[in-house]
Amino acid sequence: MASEIKDINLAPSGEKKIEWVKRNCDLLRTLEEEFTKTKPFSGKKIALSVHLEAKTAYLCKVLAAGGAEMYVTGSNPLSTQDDVAAALVKAGLEVHAWHGTTPEEYEAHIRAVLSPGPNIIIDDGGDLIHMIHTQMPELIPGIIGGCEETTTGILRLLAMDRKGELKFPMVLVNNAECKHFFDNRYGTGQSVWDGINRTTNLIVAGKIVVVAGYGWCGKGVAMRAKGLGARVIVTEINPVKAIEAVMDGFDVMPMNDAARVGDFFVTVTGCDGVIDEEDFAVMKDGAILCNAGHFDCEIDMARLREIAVETKEMRDNIIGYRLPTGQLINVLGEGRLVNLACGDGHPAEIMDMSFAIQALSAKYLVEHQGSFDKMIIDVPQEVDMDVATRKLAFLGKKIDVLTPEQEAYLNSSSVG
Repeated sequence: MASEIKDINLAPSGEKKIEWVKRNCDLLRTLEEEFTKTKPFSGKKIALSVHLEAKTAYLCKVLAAGGAEMYVTGSNPLSTQDDVAAALVKAGLEVHAWHGTTPEEYEAHIRAVLSPGPNIIIDDGGDLIHMIHTQMPELIPGIIGGCEETTTGILRLLAMDRKGELKFPMVLVNNAECKHFFDNRYGTGQSVWDGINRTTNLIVAGKIVVVAGYGWCGKGVAMRAKGLGARVIVTEINPVKAIEAVMDGFDVMPMNDAARVGDFFVTVTGCDGVIDEEDFAVMKDGAILCNAGHFDCEIDMARLREIAVETKEMRDNIIGYRLPTGQLINVLGEGRLVNLACGDGHPAEIMDMSFAIQALSAKYLVEHQGSFDKMIIDVPQEVDMDVATRKLAFLGKKIDVLTPEQEAYLNSSSVG
């Protein structure tokens, strides 16, 4: 099947973006060199659905260097960069994606990358896995396994596994230490505010920022908001995380209380209806809402569109919704992932670690094909440590090493 993209003539711009990423991704560059020699994916087809921008494109090229036939699409209608998609096609990969897909086009692109019959799945949010199990089960016998990039996708996988519906092994890449410690906290923390600042051109210092959810991503968003001079309120459903937020120096309250005082709102929960009609009704005139969770349901956009008496474009990527109560609510990036809908996503050095985990996890699946006795697979500790050790070396840092005597001490039950 031929690629489906916006315009192949955009490729030179995309090539520049990918080359910049390559220069700043030491881990992936090393893996590309290794894979070129060892060809761990020779004869294998990989279907990938991840936010299609330059870092993802370089991951695709690394996997292709390892011998994989790559079938690539995006995992969000607004996160695909058309010049990057064109650059991948020019490099010989099959791509089905463009920026601003309709729901029907998005589903068609998912189907297109699955149609060749992949052996490995690399998913971000679970849409590939969902379509395979619900609409294309005939593909299952040929699938070795897959890797899931994000929290939302893992929640979907765990739900499937509990019901006995998951039919092949999936590696939980998001749960690797080198993923959630750095990608979710530092990557999300920086890229969310890059997207907000680029889109609004408003000051954050002195404002009240409401962060919904205090998982690893929420921690990063709150930390960066504090660094920009904001007063931060956290909303939570988990009492332990709420206490953690308080001890980290943030206020904690229910969303409907926070809605009355917030200037910026960032949802980072993986749940739906986090900000709803009751919250919209009490917000300040001019409040700015955005989402950093995978799907566009954390802010109840459907209901906001229904109740708005006026809708207008305030600025690129900002839609204002006039409520019956008079105030204007501003939403960034249509309520989709603000760091990608309104920016370039996580920094290259952060995704270098996350995508190294992806590449090595895919390699692990191939090497251990047929040996898994369960469908939910954690990233092997040796993969996590390999990535961390390599990254530390690239940072020019060294750490201590246990002596044999210390190893014996730690492994002994007879000494105190």
